[in-house]
Amino acid sequence: MDYNEVLAQARTCMGPYCKACPVCNGLGCRNTVPGPGAKGLGTGFIRNYQKWQELCLNMDTICENGPADSTFDFFGTKLVAPVMAAPVGAMKLHYGDKYDDLTYNDLLVSSCAKSGVLAFTGDGTNAAVMDGALAAISAAGGMGVPTVKPWDRDTVFAKLEQVRKAAPVAIAMDIDAAGLPFLQNLTPPAGSKTVPELREIIDYAKKPFIIKGIMTVKGARKALEAGASGIVVSNHGGRVLDQCPATAEVLPAIADEVGGQMKIFVDGGIRTGLDVLKALALGADGVLIGRPFVTMVYGGAAEGVDAYVRKLTAELRDGMAMCGVHSLDEITREIVFRP
Repeated sequence: MDYNEVLAQARTCMGPYCKACPVCNGLGCRNTVPGPGAKGLGTGFIRNYQKWQELCLNMDTICENGPADSTFDFFGTKLVAPVMAAPVGAMKLHYGDKYDDLTYNDLLVSSCAKSGVLAFTGDGTNAAVMDGALAAISAAGGMGVPTVKPWDRDTVFAKLEQVRKAAPVAIAMDIDAAGLPFLQNLTPPAGSKTVPELREIIDYAKKPFIIKGIMTVKGARKALEAGASGIVVSNHGGRVLDQCPATAEVLPAIADEVGGQMKIFVDGGIRTGLDVLKALALGADGVLIGRPFVTMVYGGAAEGVDAYVRKLTAELRDGMAMCGVHSLDEITREIVFRP
């Protein structure tokens, strides 16, 4: 199956909220929650996508003729491209009955690993979700990043104890999940963390630790101060704060501040290999992609994931070659044109 065939198949088994649109840009689902849309007016999701499309690339083919190398070192693990599947949860609620969180994570982790990339997995109030994700990551030789929610201290430490046994390549926390209603209403309360609290968590993790949900230079500095090995510039796909800036808008300033001191990843509206190239040019080391990987799993399982990874990698390499760069290290902000 190719990418378009997978999309067509996904339309037969997703819904009622996700339409597996030809372009996943937030217009079709807008503010559908439950569903894949964004919070409030739904502009967060839409803006994320639009801001990548407003950026153009500067073509330069007066250069050495040679293949473009898209391989990426993710904390000692070699990937075919700087692309990872983002953590997504509540599959039946938001995307359709074909998969629950356990079966989705199991398929996503193994498929990504076989295709040469890796997946971040989610967390939830159902302990079986993390259990299943860790089993999948362990079976894939650690090729995955379990993402722990910002629970209360005791719950976080219990989860980390469990996570470390799976020997993942890295561990993440989606600190932006503090805006999710099901976390806000827990007893004891879950949500935002201070720098000292994060430092204690990171010290205990004993693995490269990635904080997801950074949208300001100030937030990036705090993550660095806490000892994070990496951050994900992310607004949770527009699902936790309406009328938030797009990740493409805030990425350059964050990269200027902490680039070279920690890994910088970005998500939100990235759909093609050319979007990946633009993100790298603005200062990201790699990207996370969420909703399109869901569509690929629903429409084609492992074959769908592989079709998407091959598509992204081919587009990235072609874009690199046409912009006169042959390795990820050669990508700079000079290749981006702002109209």
